[in-house]
Amino acid sequence: MTAGDRSSKSPSDADTLIDKDFWRGRKKQFGIAVTASFVLLQLLFLTVISYLFGSVFEQHTRIHNLKVLTVDYDGGIIGRSLQAAGESLTAPDFPGLVNKSASDYEDVSDVIEAVRKGDYWAAVYVHAGASDRLSAALQGGTAASTYNASDAMTYVWNEIRYATVAAGSIKGNLETLVSVSRVAYTRINGTAALSALNQSDPAAVSAYLNPIQSSSYNIKPSPQSTKTVYNTIPMVMGIIMNFFFLMAVNGVASSLQLYSHIPFFQNWLVRVVLSLTYTCAGSLCQSAYFWAFKESWDQPASVFFLVWMAMWLYQHVQFLVFDVATTFIPMAFSSFFVLSWVIANITATIAPFELSAGFYRWAYALPAKETFDILITIWSGGAVNRLYRNLPIMFAWVVVMGPSAFYALRYRCKKAAEVAAAEEEAKKEREEGLKKEGRELEKKERGPPPVHRGTAGTDGAGEGMVGLVEKRESEYFPSAPTPFEGTLRRVFSA
Repeated sequence: MTAGDRSSKSPSDADTLIDKDFWRGRKKQFGIAVTASFVLLQLLFLTVISYLFGSVFEQHTRIHNLKVLTVDYDGGIIGRSLQAAGESLTAPDFPGLVNKSASDYEDVSDVIEAVRKGDYWAAVYVHAGASDRLSAALQGGTAASTYNASDAMTYVWNEIRYATVAAGSIKGNLETLVSVSRVAYTRINGTAALSALNQSDPAAVSAYLNPIQSSSYNIKPSPQSTKTVYNTIPMVMGIIMNFFFLMAVNGVASSLQLYSHIPFFQNWLVRVVLSLTYTCAGSLCQSAYFWAFKESWDQPASVFFLVWMAMWLYQHVQFLVFDVATTFIPMAFSSFFVLSWVIANITATIAPFELSAGFYRWAYALPAKETFDILITIWSGGAVNRLYRNLPIMFAWVVVMGPSAFYALRYRCKKAAEVAAAEEEAKKEREEGLKKEGRELEKKERGPPPVHRGTAGTDGAGEGMVGLVEKRESEYFPSAPTPFEGTLRRVFSA
């Protein structure tokens, strides 16, 4: 086909023809690849979202797993009213009440300590002499005027321990328990109390109408609004920020060929320094976020540094995990791992395990769960101390993933060196092939030896080399005349 024939085709026909040629043999590959990605991503999100939602599925039916201690220091009608109220409220959606005698907890401080230690989510105790004070108040006089219904009971709770659960499932239900105790008192002792009531004394009548109230002892008051997201967003940020940084480090190191051209020890040293400094800075920023938005939350300065250290350990573990994972997991599947890892960790902290199915307790092994438990201990001044479990698990991650990251870096450098050597060998083969081809073409271009000797032979050889260059370069230029063709050829040849 001549140049004129080619130019006679319309641009639209040429584009259509090129599209057909391009797609020939690619349609099936494209369809299979896209369909596979479509199905795999749908299955991935179906799996992780089902796992996440499953952890809180029918959560209200497991509230009875949140144990609340009750102790009666009174031994009178108010104590019996509390017990009756607890029996009437027994249900899957109400905290499980554990009744203990005063001999088990001889002092109120023992009850508070039981909640501080995390043995119970909360506690309710009846004050000693509460029934006698109420009986005296019903008769009027000074006892009635000084009677305080809130001195009948006290409930103890820890607001910072899973703030949403503490505020909803614990505090709200404890107030319900106190209200039902008041109703139970009226049912059990209402008639007897009315017969003893001094109806001419307004204070006595007030005591009769409102016999039982409660006071609250909050182990760690937490008025800040941000506490509701402490167990979710900060845990995710500690994961994502390390993944992004590691991807950047790997990209820069690969583009500069650091893995293949500098010794392994230098690569390892750079890796260690980067991991420690970045996670240190990242955890410092996270601790600063907590501190900057604590509002009126009363915390000593030592809490800032303790949170910093806890988050540093957490982020360093995450860095090591991704360092190993990104080495052995193909890039096409790295998003699958990252999403699954994030959801698994966030599910471990979104709610206490008492409110999830037993299957989810495997997540005790995940760094996010142990780190958040450490943070609760720090924020509440040592309450709910599970450091005997938290720290060994966290350092176990370091012990396992540290050597694994060392091996992963060695593997990465080895593979990079192999690829670089293969590329260098291929480059040499291409150069040798081009040189050989050039020599063969040069011989063909020379033809028979020239008649005249001297410089004429040299000129002929030079013309042969120019012809060779022009012949090789003609593959990259159209056959039709091109403006500045000679200049372009010289530039690209150079």
